[in-house]
Amino acid sequence: MTNTDGIERQVLLNATIERVWQAISDSAQFGRWFGARFDGPFEAGQRVAASMVPTEVDADIARSQEPYAGMRFYVWVERVEPPRHLSFRWQPGGEVSGDPASVAGTTLVSFHLEEAPGGTRLTIRETGFDTVPLERRARAFADNEQGWEIQATLIAKYLAARDA
Repeated sequence: MTNTDGIERQVLLNATIERVWQAISDSAQFGRWFGARFDGPFEAGQRVAASMVPTEVDADIARSQEPYAGMRFYVWVERVEPPRHLSFRWQPGGEVSGDPASVAGTTLVSFHLEEAPGGTRLTIRETGFDTVPLERRARAFADNEQGWEIQATLIAKYLAARDA
């Protein structure tokens, strides 16, 4: 049976857990590879506004992100546990609300890091699609399933370029 409530991607990154943690937990670094500009740091319990901008690490993907440049979104940071875990909620696939009381229809995105032979294993999970309104659920899931595959590639390229 296909899981329609969650997405999981794993990637082995050729970098130390501390270096990967910096790329995940520092909102400025996260934005460079992800393709966003965050208005503040990732701190547990805080809402952070962001604007989409093209990624800095892949010209082809940056071109595909250009139509979304300037689109605003919010993340509600849930957990920051150095150097192993970061998680936040956001509203995938449609109109977003900055109202922290409006967590209905949000998904939980988590980044879990563990040491592995050759570097660091990063596991990205997004769960909670079953709470997304039905009219945008299927598209949000499909878009993010493809999106996390791309993001796993982008963080690898970011780390390789930064550490070269």
